[in-house]
Amino acid sequence: MAVPQTTGRNSGRWLHAVPVAALVAIVLALGLALERDPSAQPSALIGRAAPATELPPVTGYGPGFSVADFQGQVTLLNVFASWCVSCRVEHPLLMALAESGEVQIFGLAYKDDPRDSALWLDRYGSPYAATAADVDGRAGIEWGVYGVPETFVIGPDGRVAHRHIGPLTLADWQDTLAPRLAQWSQ
Repeated sequence: MAVPQTTGRNSGRWLHAVPVAALVAIVLALGLALERDPSAQPSALIGRAAPATELPPVTGYGPGFSVADFQGQVTLLNVFASWCVSCRVEHPLLMALAESGEVQIFGLAYKDDPRDSALWLDRYGSPYAATAADVDGRAGIEWGVYGVPETFVIGPDGRVAHRHIGPLTLADWQDTLAPRLAQWSQ
């Protein structure tokens, strides 16, 4: 007499559920990641003194700068590069901010040949009070830069108050950065 087998067909059904469950988990994780605002990345520097950065200038665009230049005034530090397409997107806003005199802006040319940075600034204009060359990216590491563009708000006490990742837009300026600057002018 043959013994009926109960493990063949039914036991393999759960194996089909494993890939489906894995696919659902991946889709959910990607969906949550896409909803996150990439400019809201935390920074270990918030509330801390700006890194002691001393860099040479991009020739023809003011002196280099050091952390001492941030003391006593609200400052934006804009990290850019001549090879950065997104930097071109935000550049007209930076030019308008510099012309308005609302805030002093320093430029950090990140992992860029200083000659290329100078040519880029010749072509598009310079909103920067001073522009420093971070050729090897060491200052970028100290600042915790993920990529370009990034913009940091430094308070008059020399502490980093805010970090914006990605191209700065008018909405970013009006909704986030300008209110942070206004807190020091009261």
